[in-house]
Amino acid sequence: MKLTARARALAVMGLVAAAASVTGCGHAHAPPSAPHAHLQGKLPDFARTDLSGARVDTAKLRGRVVVVKFFAKYCEPCKRTLPAIEAAHEAHADVAFVGIDEDESEADAREMASTYGLTFAIVHDTSNVLSGLYRVRELPATFIADREGIVRWVGGRMHTENDVRAAIEEIAGKN
Repeated sequence: MKLTARARALAVMGLVAAAASVTGCGHAHAPPSAPHAHLQGKLPDFARTDLSGARVDTAKLRGRVVVVKFFAKYCEPCKRTLPAIEAAHEAHADVAFVGIDEDESEADAREMASTYGLTFAIVHDTSNVLSGLYRVRELPATFIADREGIVRWVGGRMHTENDVRAAIEEIAGKN
């Protein structure tokens, strides 16, 4: 079978791309975002007290990449993604992380923070007000906003820990 010059060039480019992904060369790219009403819009602002008693005000986080992570004790996929979010928090001191716990009791929220060694701000979303503001329909949900406060990526139930990590790295690196 004889290939045209264009077909050969495309085949070579494909092999180079495959080799780069296998060897780790190149830049990690975020997977496509989950569709969401807030995507490419302003990150919804809120001000609440976190579990440590500190005030969390997302409007005051402008100028930093912001990750808002919704989770709950009953959510099995959340249990997989929380350690990855904590690792990303430790690796990216320049990125602001805010966890929103959707459990019924503050005791469950505290247990989640303790169980997973979460060191970023955790807000217990009493009466699910914040999940309504963010239009969260399923858990886990992760919103990543750029330094201007624009939501650039939304992670949903089907996204992996690596997807979230790549999205954080891509958005934090672009700004």
